[in-house]
Amino acid sequence: MDGEGEHFGRSQVLPPLPERMRPRSLDDYVGQKHLVGPGSVLRNMLSTGNLTSFILWGPPGVGKTTLARIIAGTLDREFYQLSAISSGVKDVREIIDKARADRASVFAASKGSPILFIDEIHRFSKSQQDALLGAVEDGTVVLIGATTENPSFEVINPLLSRCQVYVLNALGKEDLQVLLDRALSQDIVLRDLDIELRETEALMRMSGGDARKLLGLLEIVIDSLPRDSKIVIDNQTVTHCLQQNSARYDKGGEMHYDIISAFIKSVRGSDPNAAVYYLARMIDAGEDPLFIARRLCILAAEDIGLANPNALLLANACFQVVQNIGMPEGRIPLAEATVYLASSPKSNSAYMAIAKGLELAKNTQAASVPLYLRNAPTRLMEELGYGDGYRYAHDYPGHFIDLEFMPEELVGTVLYEPAENKHEAVLASYLKSCWPKYYGSLEMKK
Repeated sequence: MDGEGEHFGRSQVLPPLPERMRPRSLDDYVGQKHLVGPGSVLRNMLSTGNLTSFILWGPPGVGKTTLARIIAGTLDREFYQLSAISSGVKDVREIIDKARADRASVFAASKGSPILFIDEIHRFSKSQQDALLGAVEDGTVVLIGATTENPSFEVINPLLSRCQVYVLNALGKEDLQVLLDRALSQDIVLRDLDIELRETEALMRMSGGDARKLLGLLEIVIDSLPRDSKIVIDNQTVTHCLQQNSARYDKGGEMHYDIISAFIKSVRGSDPNAAVYYLARMIDAGEDPLFIARRLCILAAEDIGLANPNALLLANACFQVVQNIGMPEGRIPLAEATVYLASSPKSNSAYMAIAKGLELAKNTQAASVPLYLRNAPTRLMEELGYGDGYRYAHDYPGHFIDLEFMPEELVGTVLYEPAENKHEAVLASYLKSCWPKYYGSLEMKK
């Protein structure tokens, strides 16, 4: 970046280094060549001025906000920014109303639609996202969203269909080195200091590919060292300065999601050793133990389920114990539950059953409940036949009666398919004896 002195006087309180080094043009932008390099989609958008709404999906600190600002500045568009954490429907509508009013101005219209940048758009509720639809569709605003989460799951389909999704990658070592060199040679403060960056491995490792974090760490290290002589930065210096720093595991950032993902997948994959390792990583980094315990409860129901019904009981007990005793002792029941769940047989049959049930329910809301299954609390309902023909299962041998319970048009639908494991084999055997017409020829799913 050039011309920092034009923006900040030496008597002013300077913004942090990451903000001072924020690029202002695509030529200064580091990384994401597939999006901003010669002939790339975003560079072509800027050259033609034909800007359409899109969502930037990528890990923290790779330039999503910077890219949105560069695009707005290059095209000389009005730029509105909202954070999904602190903004609501009211804020969205106020900006849209202002943008619509501005369209009446010939000058504003000649500049093109303003850009509305929404950071962490995945945190917007459905109603908040719904409020954007009309303005995006009619071109009142060009939406640029930024998210660290998969937009396929976090952005409503009507909005997603109106936006392109561009994936940003974590910055590589070469990109990070460019940022370090540029900061030391061009920043208004650092360029006047005698700094020797002897080693960079520790800085890069602790930044985790996050440019903002990398420059923030560099500034912390430099500020912690005396400036009356040459400043030498090596791995040992960085490690010492940041020994108690939480940068190695950002509970709101990419590492948090990567580690919990690896933890859950290790338990699901029946590897207690890897599971305990990732558990230890989270505990050592200060992760909320109740967050871990909650995820174990979900996993016990989703991935172990009926293959070992005791798994959910133990996971819930683990949550309650950790809640009662806290840390560091809570690490022990967490480890016990982790090993038990990882070592348990797996089945997602209940998870699959409710997934199919929800899909079926969505498409059959008008299906009528059979009259004989309806309650008849009033005389009129009795006269209409509510409850007629219902037979009480406990009055029959084996406490079972062959009575259809599905709406008439759904009779014969099978949602639960037993998986192949010891516990569900018992359930499958019972269901086959009760419902041979539905379960008699059904092969158990592995």
